[in-house]
Amino acid sequence: MPRVTNAPASRERRRRRLDLAKGFRGSRSKLFRQATEAVDRSQRLATVHRKQRKRDFRHLWIARVNAAARANGITYSRLIEGLTKANITVNRKMLAEIAIHDIEGFKAIIEKARAALA
Repeated sequence: MPRVTNAPASRERRRRRLDLAKGFRGSRSKLFRQATEAVDRSQRLATVHRKQRKRDFRHLWIARVNAAARANGITYSRLIEGLTKANITVNRKMLAEIAIHDIEGFKAIIEKARAALA
């Protein structure tokens, strides 16, 4: 009986893994074992970093809103408290965009928040 090696399937499996490792430096893109370890790690970190990107952007928006709010004489936390009391529901991303691109509109939002706090 002839010897069976499953060579086409295993070669295809290795080729797919090495294709995923394209662009990695040195042996991480050439040798199967290093490529497998590098690809496993990169896929694991890609999953983690998708979640982390959401946190990073929220930090950025809060920093921008805080800077714009302080330039208008109110802190970020007091601004958010005022917006909550005034029943104004606008997310941090939009607040940051308004603070950057529509300064007068942001000042109007701050005045409504101040009025709700008083």
